Amino acid sequence: MPLTRSLTDAVVVVTGASSGIGTATAYALARRGTAVVLAARSEPALHEVAQRCRELGGRALVVPTDVTDPTAVERLADRAVAEFGRIDAWVNNAAVSAVGLFDEIPVAEFRRVLEVNLLGTAYGTRAALPHLGAAGGGVVVNNASVLAEVAMPYQSAYNATKHGIRGLSDTVRQELRLTGRGAVSICTVLPATIDTPFFRHAANHTGRELVPPPPVYPPEVVARTIVRLLRRPRREAYAGGAARLIGLQWRVAPAVAERVLGWYVHRTQFGPAARADATGNVFHPDAAAEPDGGWHGRRRRIVRVGAAFGLAAAGTAVGTMAAMTRRARDR
Repeated sequence: MPLTRSLTDAVVVVTGASSGIGTATAYALARRGTAVVLAARSEPALHEVAQRCRELGGRALVVPTDVTDPTAVERLADRAVAEFGRIDAWVNNAAVSAVGLFDEIPVAEFRRVLEVNLLGTAYGTRAALPHLGAAGGGVVVNNASVLAEVAMPYQSAYNATKHGIRGLSDTVRQELRLTGRGAVSICTVLPATIDTPFFRHAANHTGRELVPPPPVYPPEVVARTIVRLLRRPRREAYAGGAARLIGLQWRVAPAVAERVLGWYVHRTQFGPAARADATGNVFHPDAAAEPDGGWHGRRRRIVRVGAAFGLAAAGTAVGTMAAMTRRARDR
């Protein structure tokens, strides 16, 4: 069920709002007059985002929040209701990552990625549900990733959390339907690689510079997808054509897709510069109210790489169908 009121009159909580997709989503909503409740660890960055939201025509409330603390997340919900009277939608977007080989990522960092990404989404959804019900219905949007459907090397903790978010969303959606609370929609968005500060902020244990594997899409692509989900909720929505193609290839021939994507990411996720081990923003905030990450040059490869993925997906599909036909003929 969509929002019970227009975006102009709606109140939307956005976590991870101090940079990247969260900031872009807050701006997209503010342009429509929405009241946005901005949550993240970086209070100075949140105030910058709030000021820009007001300039764009929206209303804004800053609530510094660490989403790994369930009490703080409940307090975020209470502050939103106290300020604006209700909550109409909640966007779980906060995320961090630790990049490196699975057995070389420090255990404390691995645990923290799970706490921020997966438990933070669970706490946000849990805090939102009673308020959305009290408002007569609403929408929860959980920002997963195409990595909720596929996998890429050196991102074991992040992959695990995004698969978990997808499963959590599916389960909660079932439970709401079975218990007569279908007025609340649970949506999952699966973005492709997005031009945000994410790769600069991630913990890095690879010894190499991290760069986003192309094609790279602007964060506004995801923000527009989230706004569409608030208006017309769906179970899942891809953001960026490459995400849809990669997901299709993975479903058609997962073994082949796993090899191809692993090979591709291994060659495109690292820049030429060496880097010392760093914990990034896993434990300490480092946001600067920037929606994009400055990877504009890699966006020019969208068409070429997208076409390559499309051909690979088509070739995989044809090969799979041919194999199935041969087996059927043999039988």
